[in-house]
This record gives sequence, C-alpha cells and structure tokens, in this order.
Amino acid sequence: MRSDPEDGALGEPVASRRPLVLGGVIGFGVGMLVMGLLWAGASSASSATQDARAACGAFERAGTLPTSFVSQAVLAPGVVQHITAARDLSAAAAAQNPAYDELADHLDGVSRMVISLNFADPAGRRHLTQAHRLCGQV
Repeated sequence: MRSDPEDGALGEPVASRRPLVLGGVIGFGVGMLVMGLLWAGASSASSATQDARAACGAFERAGTLPTSFVSQAVLAPGVVQHITAARDLSAAAAAQNPAYDELADHLDGVSRMVISLNFADPAGRRHLTQAHRLCGQV
C-alpha cells in the first residue's frame, strides 16, 4: 500500500478513488441512456399525436356533410380537400404510431364516401360517426 507523503502518519494506506470514479462514470452513462430513450420515445409519439390532431382539425373544418347523394357544386368550398387532408394526416400518424390505425381507417372510409359524393352510403355514415368519436378522444 502507498502512503500519502503529505499525511502526517507514514504507513497508513490511502483509500483508492477508483470505485467512486467508476461508479460515477457508470451512473452518468446509464442516466444518459435513459434520457436518450425518453427523448426518442417522447418525440415520436408527439409527432404522431400532432398529426392525428391536425387530421381531426382538418376533418372538423370540412363542416357538416350532406346526408344524400349530391353534386360537387353543392359542397362548400374545400370540403373534399379538408377530408382528403385529414385522411393523409391520419395515415401519417398511424404509420408512426399504430394506436392511430383505427382513426386512419375511419377517415379513409369518410374520404371514400366524400369522393364518391354518395353521402347516404351506410358504411360511409358509420365511418363518419366513428371518426367523430375518435377525434373527440385525440
């Protein structure tokens, strides 16, 4: 064992700092790993959630849809564009987070109903109801 020359008592062993330094380095590494994982998880969920909220916003801006077959001229300006934008944004959210798959499926069904201009389609109306319900939960 080494003696510390500045210490008054010769022959007393000096405690090694290696375990403390090693513990500090390992703790720092583990902390950085945890922070990195939390940051990565939060950022991907946030962008998917933002896309889902934007999809619901576009869906709501489309307004109230007719209940029967209509021509394109009867629709308010931008309805088709808002619905297709909602469909695309929900698909982007579902690609990042499978929790939004159901929203994407229902907005796709609404989009098909709007593009066909057959607003009396029972499947399309069911998709419309479910899309409103899911957007209320996002």
